[in-house]
Amino acid sequence: MSATIIEQARPRLQRSQLAVPGSNAEFIEKAAKSPADVVFLDCEDAVAPNDKELARKNIIAALNDLDWGTKTLQVRINGLDTQYMYKDVVDIVEQCPRLDMILIPKVGVPADVYAVDMLVSQIELATKRKKKLGFDLLIETALGMANVEAIAQSSPRLESLSFGVADYAASTRARTTVIGGASADYGVLTGTGEDSERHFHWNDMYHFAQARINVACRAYGLRPIDGPFGDFSDKEGFTASAKRAAVLGFEGKWAIHPSQVELANAVFSPSEQEVNQAKRILEAMEQAATEGKGAVSLDGRLIDIASIKMAENLVLKAKQIAGV
Repeated sequence: MSATIIEQARPRLQRSQLAVPGSNAEFIEKAAKSPADVVFLDCEDAVAPNDKELARKNIIAALNDLDWGTKTLQVRINGLDTQYMYKDVVDIVEQCPRLDMILIPKVGVPADVYAVDMLVSQIELATKRKKKLGFDLLIETALGMANVEAIAQSSPRLESLSFGVADYAASTRARTTVIGGASADYGVLTGTGEDSERHFHWNDMYHFAQARINVACRAYGLRPIDGPFGDFSDKEGFTASAKRAAVLGFEGKWAIHPSQVELANAVFSPSEQEVNQAKRILEAMEQAATEGKGAVSLDGRLIDIASIKMAENLVLKAKQIAGV
């Protein structure tokens, strides 16, 4: 292991992250009762320019007046290139002690994070705020992806990076008009050979982007969160997308519709079978340690020190979900 020890971000459950437009008070009230781990109240893309001030007022009222239980509460502020951002930060952070995190959109360089961090730090000092705010950063542009490793080290407030698939597709000029999911044109055609029949296999056009975000997060102690899947009527498509992200190491996924929350919670929760197997691995390795062995076989498979860490991750996640 490297002598460089990276401090891990504050642990939170972030299996499902429900997006709610700040301009819709009815949707906000419903979100407070949802089973989502995280709710982010949106000042940005889901809010029309003429409704920015209304959204900000709704969000302040909701954060102060509604019962959110143990949910993690975020606000997605407007971009740093707009005239709305500073009011989002000042008004909401000054007036909302319940707020947990700020979601910063379209982060391109570390200086973007520093700008918001400086403003938040001044507000916390001025208001004697007791809860230090965390940051969730949206990586959703070619510039942000090119600088993702540096961005992941840009502030001690960082807790997670989210993949903004729609804006990323637009920024990279991908030939698609859908939010997330697969493309029928992105695949591999099997070569010519003795068998005259050729087969076309679909691939995941966002694999590189997701893998890079995941590595940046894990290298610097952050949680990787997968972004939206636009067709909320396609439960199978959402689940498949979430499973691909989970296999890579992502901890959760956005829900742009309440129907996607339970799907995300299910995918990013280890099953009882997985947890039991992880516990068996830990027990086997504990026994091996008493016998002076560094590795042992279980069910016909080799397990070693690395197996312990993987098993511990599953057991820890199960305890988080159970609230232990």
